Amino acid sequence: MDFLSTIFFFIVAIFILVTVHELGHFLTAKLFGMRVDKFYIGFDFYNMRLWKKKIGDTEYGLGVFPLGGYVKIAGMVDESLDTDFEASAPQPWEFRAKPVWQRLIVLAGGVTMNLLLAAAIFIGVTYTLGESRTSTATPAFVETGSIFDQMGLKTGDRFVEANGTPVATWEDALEPERFTADALTYTILRDGTTFTISAPKNILGKLNEAEGFGIRPIVPPVIDQVMAGNPAEQGGLKPGDLITAIDGNTVSDWTEVVGIISSHPGKALNFTWKDSAATLSAAITPGKDGKIGIMLRQPATTERVKLSFPAAVASGFTQTWKMSALTVQGFGKIFSGQEDFRKSVGGPIKIAKIANRSAEQGPVSFLFFLAVLSISLAIINMLPIPALDGGQFAINAVEGIIRREIPFAVKMRIQQIGMVLLLTLFAYILINDILNP
Repeated sequence: MDFLSTIFFFIVAIFILVTVHELGHFLTAKLFGMRVDKFYIGFDFYNMRLWKKKIGDTEYGLGVFPLGGYVKIAGMVDESLDTDFEASAPQPWEFRAKPVWQRLIVLAGGVTMNLLLAAAIFIGVTYTLGESRTSTATPAFVETGSIFDQMGLKTGDRFVEANGTPVATWEDALEPERFTADALTYTILRDGTTFTISAPKNILGKLNEAEGFGIRPIVPPVIDQVMAGNPAEQGGLKPGDLITAIDGNTVSDWTEVVGIISSHPGKALNFTWKDSAATLSAAITPGKDGKIGIMLRQPATTERVKLSFPAAVASGFTQTWKMSALTVQGFGKIFSGQEDFRKSVGGPIKIAKIANRSAEQGPVSFLFFLAVLSISLAIINMLPIPALDGGQFAINAVEGIIRREIPFAVKMRIQQIGMVLLLTLFAYILINDILNP
């Protein structure tokens, strides 16, 4: 079932992102009177397709291979490597017959739509739920083995400063731009004493490899409900009690409590807790299912600040800009060798896993995943590789500068080389996904 849900959410994500991207090319082409021969979601290699329907001049369809899609515009050298129009004179409805500025807008249409999709998601979530604000007065829960654990942070510590600047919220402390800085230090408060920890130079790659920060605001193990007739009730636990230790081991977060209880089915554990008046303790034996019959309260440590619609729009575009800048800086570090390419780049398998994980965390998490992936898709398509939008944009821009068309044979050869490079890179990333899951 987990495999099926992973595939399902991967296809949903790719369907949305590719549809939006190709729609950008389609709408701008139509705007300038270009004939669009095909609009496909998924590739229809060897004419393998799930559905097709021709409306006007355009054939719409769903290809069998869900790793992309395409819009075929008449008179354009593209990934189809079609040469049928080479011998004929340019026709008014063809891409090649249009002014350079119109061609450049069509080529930029996909990237623009991906960025607008990300902005729309950020705006919608921000306007509906508000901006999150979690005070740094809330201590940290640090996962064992995480990057922050390796940096020296411990559960119960509090953020005070980042690179010498005071941070009042968790959102500020973990601002994405901080992880692309040349150096990153945090001032930490522990047991009334402050000290400084430093992030490794390649923290961005390490975070990507770990698929998360491994740190979050702590959620104290306060009991919300006690099920009648279960071990917890028999041991004396009541709603509102705060569990402080199990078998002499201090616990400060609800995940620690759940982990210890579930790993000791049928074995007596000595619980220590606080109620409104005193500290109590008792031996409680989890059932065979690894449960004692409690529900833990998850108090809201995050405040949601409601914004007006104009403010939400401004916030959404700001988030899109920051995430785009972070993505560009991340690629810069990869290409300059500061980050390990193998650990920093994910292919379809890794994307599918993240899509499923984000969907399991709820619709908002999945939407944020879509927004970030949409921005990544936009940035990748800007790269000047001939088979990508960026490469096509560069070729047409050169034609505009030299005021003549580059010979068809040259453009076709450039496109062929680009396709080989792109397919080689895709194969490498796919193999890397398999070897480094």
